[in-house]
Amino acid sequence: MAIIIQLRKSDVKKIQVTEAIFAIKKDKQLTWETIAEAIGMSTVWTTSACLGMNSFTDATADKLIAYLGLPTETKFSLLENPTKEWDKSVPQDPLIYRFYEVVGVYGDTLKEVIQEKFGDGIMSAIDFTMSVDKEENPKGDRVVVTMNGKFLPYNAW
Repeated sequence: MAIIIQLRKSDVKKIQVTEAIFAIKKDKQLTWETIAEAIGMSTVWTTSACLGMNSFTDATADKLIAYLGLPTETKFSLLENPTKEWDKSVPQDPLIYRFYEVVGVYGDTLKEVIQEKFGDGIMSAIDFTMSVDKEENPKGDRVVVTMNGKFLPYNAW
């Protein structure tokens, strides 16, 4: 199945590129991990960028376009700075909802423990990495999500 986007580069929207990536991924039976390895980036970052929530560099965009066989017109959208917003309603997808549940139940606890250890501030989501791993366990496999963000203290002036 050939995925073709017949638009000028300035007309290609991020959502169209994301849809093309999903179609190619499905058609070629690729995983996010194999795509990430092909472009030399982490699985989580690559997936996020393909979903339009991060922007590619020239080099990573070129690698993605070559690996997936995307039209060159998609590069402009891949390089474009994203608008990082999302629907403010609680998602209905059970997997995503569980992350909301974790923050709802443990958010205040995380805030207290982080600020007790570091002081008054926040964890950066800009100077940040995240990984998702599978831990085999006889009682049922475990999902291991590791978030690693720089601590940013609040300034007083």
